[in-house]
Amino acid sequence: MSLAELFHQETGPLTRELLRQPGRFGLGQVPADLRPDAVTDMVCGFCATGCGLRVHLQDGQAVNLTPTTDYPVNLGMACPKGWEALRVLDSPERAAVPLLRDAQGRQRPVDWDTALTQFVRRFQAIQQEHGPEAVAFLSTGQMVTEELAFLGALAKFGMGMRHGDGNTRQCMASAVTAYKESFGFDAPPYTYADLEESDVIVLVGSNLCIAHPILWERVMRNRHQPQIIVVDPRMTETAMNATLHVRPKPKSDLALFYGIARILIETGRVDREFIAASTRDFEAFAEFTAEFSEERVVEETGVDADVLHRMADMICPGQRVSFWWTMGVNQSHQGVRTAQALINLALMTGSIGRPGTGANSITGQCNAMGSRLFSNTTALPGGHDFRNPRHRQKIADILGIDVKRIPEDSGLPYHRILEEILRGRIRGLWVVCTNPAHSWINQMQCRDILDRLDFLVVQDMYHTTETARLAHLVLPAAGWGEKDGTFINSERRVGVVRQVRRAPGQALSDFRIFRLIAQRWGCADLFSSWTSPAAVFEILKRCTQGQPCDITGIGTYDDLEAAGGIQWPAPEASGRPERERRLYTDGRFFHDDRRARFVWARPEPLPERPGGRFPLLLMTGRGSAAQWHTQTRTRQSSVLRRLALRDSVVEVSPTDAAALNIATGDQIEVISQRGRVRARAVLTHAVRPGEVFMPMHDEGVNRLTYAAFDPHSSQPAYKACAVRIARMT
Repeated sequence: MSLAELFHQETGPLTRELLRQPGRFGLGQVPADLRPDAVTDMVCGFCATGCGLRVHLQDGQAVNLTPTTDYPVNLGMACPKGWEALRVLDSPERAAVPLLRDAQGRQRPVDWDTALTQFVRRFQAIQQEHGPEAVAFLSTGQMVTEELAFLGALAKFGMGMRHGDGNTRQCMASAVTAYKESFGFDAPPYTYADLEESDVIVLVGSNLCIAHPILWERVMRNRHQPQIIVVDPRMTETAMNATLHVRPKPKSDLALFYGIARILIETGRVDREFIAASTRDFEAFAEFTAEFSEERVVEETGVDADVLHRMADMICPGQRVSFWWTMGVNQSHQGVRTAQALINLALMTGSIGRPGTGANSITGQCNAMGSRLFSNTTALPGGHDFRNPRHRQKIADILGIDVKRIPEDSGLPYHRILEEILRGRIRGLWVVCTNPAHSWINQMQCRDILDRLDFLVVQDMYHTTETARLAHLVLPAAGWGEKDGTFINSERRVGVVRQVRRAPGQALSDFRIFRLIAQRWGCADLFSSWTSPAAVFEILKRCTQGQPCDITGIGTYDDLEAAGGIQWPAPEASGRPERERRLYTDGRFFHDDRRARFVWARPEPLPERPGGRFPLLLMTGRGSAAQWHTQTRTRQSSVLRRLALRDSVVEVSPTDAAALNIATGDQIEVISQRGRVRARAVLTHAVRPGEVFMPMHDEGVNRLTYAAFDPHSSQPAYKACAVRIARMT
């Protein structure tokens, strides 16, 4: 039985009941006494698909929602998380009052005046004793863009922090780095309409059915009867629907794609005209791929030769071929180069800039793109470079601050910040809207590191997250639907979020919390024009002028709502924005010579390979469409809890299970060098002998994972580590 079959066995009756009586569960029910115009359209706050939701109001407060039928992303569809987006706000776990840890180690309620006094006094004391670099922040891809920008500017330009990073480092850093090196800017080329226009869809490390169900619905709307190639070592729900399922050994896909490139080159199936006009370094890349003979690729990947050639035959110039990837590529010790191997295939076949084509990274978090472009973590606002003096001066002039306040580099990435805490050089940490004590790779070490801090502040909408429980100070924040702002989705579409209800108790929007901190810190004068999210949006638009992500032509929040979101670029002179907008239609890219680069490197072996006491390889991934990341929000909904598996599970091949006398339903332990987790065994051919799989959402999974990082992006490699399993007696 596969995990998918077990899921349907457990949740099938509820799903059928939802379809028969949606109103009983609060799904799609619109109270009869609402006025027809008592609605607000806004973007969903879960994943970066960025669906449009119509929120129904009564007495100015949200009471229900339905999908927006004409929004160009979801076209009237919504996944279970979207339907429950309001429900997860109603929880006894909401942080409704500041909490301060007392001398006995207990978190006690305090008023905002006390909380802000402690925040400023203790962080400033750390900086005075240990220097400005001794305090850092960790942000998120879950907040609206205007708040992300405010946090980064306040921390780095106002409070003097040198180091700050976001949890987008965990999901998108490899794709970002790949795009920058290959295209000259972090600019995914596609629009979701390409899923409906492709002749061939290549999905790599992407269980689209589960992770992005609305995008899978877009695939199902494709009238061209596309061939679907799924590259994944596991038989996922998406792979079950593929024309061709290619099952390489875990993390051998880089050799696979180089082998496919060699076949295409040797058989003349490349777009020489596009290569000559729009790219660089192809001949050197072609020479490199000659090393990847059929015999070598078969040996390194475990993929049969006939499958290699069948895949190559499906990827031909003239076809509308699109390449899509998610965390199965990005979360790897060589994620950047694997993403670039897919980019190389798109470039060499001319599969870019035309409908139904592209090298397309699908984002995870709802505002990962906003974080990438505006959070002041890896880049200055608008995708400007900290290291470029002209960029620093431009941003300083727009913000009206002394350019000396802007650091000359982006500071340390996420894992280096944690290392500096371990070394005692960072003593204070401000964690905003993220949960590293659950989500960080090698979780137990992360918790030990956080416990060493002199002062840990967690700003979140729930006081029960694993990280909030460790905090010296918890600041209660509003969530999606309780504040205004914008998100930018995977296809570069800027959409609006509205406040449609009040936050509980004394919780405040992150934006208002930042304003209060700026005032108490003594740097409020730097942000005198940052009076509202709408005012900051105008500032950010100016920061993008002349950049590839130029949005100076976008008007107000009302204009965004009326347009159904607007994809960047949307410069001031562009006129009325098109409903769909893809990049590189003219074959021009963002490097100075306007050419894309072929980038490659030799594959590296897994950092931790199975063997000896740990003979199995653990893979991780999505569990169901009803679960989201650390389940901080999805566990608040009774519907989503019932649509997800009740227990921790591990998929085991029947061959391995027989050798260990394990049956489906048995309680077993999964053990790595870093920890152990109990789970229920599910015997299935979805995984092969020597491999096991666990959903990423369970708290215990990251007790097992191995802390390896891509050397170019610093992204953690969550997807593979060595384990053993044992039946519990």
